Amino acid sequence: MALFEFKLPDLGEGVMEGELVKWHVKEGDPVKEDQVLAEVMTDKATVTVPSPKAGRVLKTHGKEGDMAKVHQILVSLEVDGAVAAQAEGHGGHAAPSSQAAQAEPVAAKNGNGAVDTHGVPAAKVLATPLTRRMAREHGLNLADIAGSGPQGRVTKVDVVAALEGNTRAQARPSAPPPAPPVAAGRADERVPLRGLRKKIAEKMVRSKFTMPHFAFVEEVDGTDLVSLRKRLNSQLKALGDDTKLTFLPFIVKAVIAALKKYPHLNSNFDEATQELVVRGEYNIGIAAQTPDGLTVAVVRNADRLTLRDLAHEIARLGAAARERKLKIEELTGGTFTITSLGQSGGLFATPIINHPEVGILGVHRLRKRPVVKDDQIVVREMMNLSLSCDHRVIDGSVAAEFVYEVITYLEQPEMLFLTMA
Repeated sequence: MALFEFKLPDLGEGVMEGELVKWHVKEGDPVKEDQVLAEVMTDKATVTVPSPKAGRVLKTHGKEGDMAKVHQILVSLEVDGAVAAQAEGHGGHAAPSSQAAQAEPVAAKNGNGAVDTHGVPAAKVLATPLTRRMAREHGLNLADIAGSGPQGRVTKVDVVAALEGNTRAQARPSAPPPAPPVAAGRADERVPLRGLRKKIAEKMVRSKFTMPHFAFVEEVDGTDLVSLRKRLNSQLKALGDDTKLTFLPFIVKAVIAALKKYPHLNSNFDEATQELVVRGEYNIGIAAQTPDGLTVAVVRNADRLTLRDLAHEIARLGAAARERKLKIEELTGGTFTITSLGQSGGLFATPIINHPEVGILGVHRLRKRPVVKDDQIVVREMMNLSLSCDHRVIDGSVAAEFVYEVITYLEQPEMLFLTMA
């Protein structure tokens, strides 16, 4: 028998670490080749890590909730063979790149690749791989840059500021004292912030404190939309097609038509260069509720899909989100997000923007309400739309015009067929 040290494999897209969300094995367990050892969550997705060999688990390195770095030993296995071995991932869900090179120790390196002389290892400074690369390419020490992100994270903006000689590039300030623990009674329960919920918390804080949000709310008369949807579902059923159109495909099409008229809302904001990147594709994020929290799955090239195709894709992504089977490419690259709580959607809300996008549309409950139409009080199918925007790049007048453009297509849904490619 031999010792086999299995290291956390390359997680793709430059991701260098992930949170150990769940262990699927424990010490002493026998494992088969390709059996799932653990689930690891990155900023992009939750991935499963399969075993490259059959054997027995001698030791698991780290506990649930810990951060695991790429190339760090994850599991020690006892395997058949006469020679002890070390290995990184061999592919599978967690290793889109199967290259297995010995990891270089980084704990004592700074952003310039040299030993840190300031007493703060650069590897322990919170920063994304892209930010680390920027610092390395320009000969900067991350430990010398004051981070403006959550928990002192060094961002691309901080690196750019350091290059420009901004005062934020002065010596890293001492960390603030830790907050005192919250007192709790004997009947209370402490629930650690882990996994997707932890990632949501980090992303929401970054979005809310980076972007100056503002909201615009308006109501929609969806009576004709309800009628059209009912007719189309009846026609699909008569054709033997089991597709069930929800309201979301119509809303996606209306949003795309409005985005084509107001393209700055179909954008990402580049914090490092302070530029608005107007996207040439329409990759619409759909917020889906899962047992772990809210996940935004991306419908890529949504403008090229029919209503029927959109219905299938939205349903597929929602199911994959609930089953934790979304791929990285299904969670990234969004240009605009729609969030809907369906029949539990309330009157209106002010959703938080999905960073680095610049707008998000909240869709709320559709229900019968009395309204004035042609000077008469009538009952109509009404719902509210709430748009949140990044006020750095989107003005209130543009936001209002965008929402009214969406409303035009929802109140006269037959117009959608004139805009489809």
